[in-house]
Amino acid sequence: MDFFQGFVYDPHHLKMKKKIKKIAILTGGGDCPGLNAVIGSVTRSAINDYGWEVWGIEDGFAGLVEGHMHPLTIDHVSGIFSQGGTILGTTNKANPFLYPVQKNGKLEFRDASHRALRLFKEGEFDALVCVGGDGTISYAKRFAKEGLPVVAIPKTIDNDVPGTERTVGFYSAVHTATEAIDKLRTTAASHHRVMVVEVMGRNAGWLALASGLAGGGHVILIPEMPFDLKKIYEKVLQRSSKGARFTIIIAGEGSHPADGKKVFQRKAVGDVSHPERLGGISYWLAENIEKNTGIESRAVVLGHVLRGGSPVYQDRILATCFGCEATHRLAMGEKGMMVGWGKGEHISIPLKKLAGGVRHVPKNHQWIDVLRSMGAIFAEAE
Repeated sequence: MDFFQGFVYDPHHLKMKKKIKKIAILTGGGDCPGLNAVIGSVTRSAINDYGWEVWGIEDGFAGLVEGHMHPLTIDHVSGIFSQGGTILGTTNKANPFLYPVQKNGKLEFRDASHRALRLFKEGEFDALVCVGGDGTISYAKRFAKEGLPVVAIPKTIDNDVPGTERTVGFYSAVHTATEAIDKLRTTAASHHRVMVVEVMGRNAGWLALASGLAGGGHVILIPEMPFDLKKIYEKVLQRSSKGARFTIIIAGEGSHPADGKKVFQRKAVGDVSHPERLGGISYWLAENIEKNTGIESRAVVLGHVLRGGSPVYQDRILATCFGCEATHRLAMGEKGMMVGWGKGEHISIPLKKLAGGVRHVPKNHQWIDVLRSMGAIFAEAE
């Protein structure tokens, strides 16, 4: 994947279809490394290449609904490209079409999209750049249908946004998970234990797959391939009998046995925006493995540490290029689209053509074949 190839655009010789003067940018959904690089590149490109005014909307679509926003200048974004998180703030509980409001002491959910559209118009913005995962981009898609000129940039450590092979934040999360697996390997080997390492990813297995490959996992469990517990027991006992007295298991939080029962941290009542929260499959696995093999097993949940810290160089480059790509596309008159990466180049995908849901790991993916060649198993049910 060549992040260093140049763009085909010369911003000083573009034929603009509409004179843009003022744009806004927001970051929605969960945070991840690389968001500040997107904010910085959009701001710098918009100002340096086109002389546009740039405003940052605070806390995702909540800021657009509530009217919380402020100007962004070159000084505001100076030095932020290496910083984790987002200087604009974010939230994953601000669906503008199902917005939470308090009424008479009770939480209700209402359509606040009309308010967001009104504030966008009153702010005299010519375009909106939305940086987010499948949820944020689905909102952008709906706003595009309402006539709002929007360009989306995909970000999520889950790497599960349809239409693009890579998302901002994924590489950094893989790096963090791999470092953790490296450290857990030494303590697993020292104590002759099974280590079950749980990573995020929700219902897509990209993060578990990539970190399992980079970290040398022996068993890889992903949501796309329901597992058979007996095959896991067999792998653990086989390694033990051959003198390898430890086993590293990488489990995506959405992975589950063949009966389809997933493990949840909670199932909220009344919160229609986020009714379920995955988590805890590693504890369930460790308990069952120890009980059925007699080998001491431990669970480690990496959780939100995967979202934190500075972005690795791949995410810094991807985020910066995505930001510049977005401003160039706007300058050419494009709207209602998402920038992305596919087949070794930057691409543009109309939002109306994006499939709903998430992008799953195909069962014929090359990484799966490579892991099997390395001796790892997926313990998939027959």
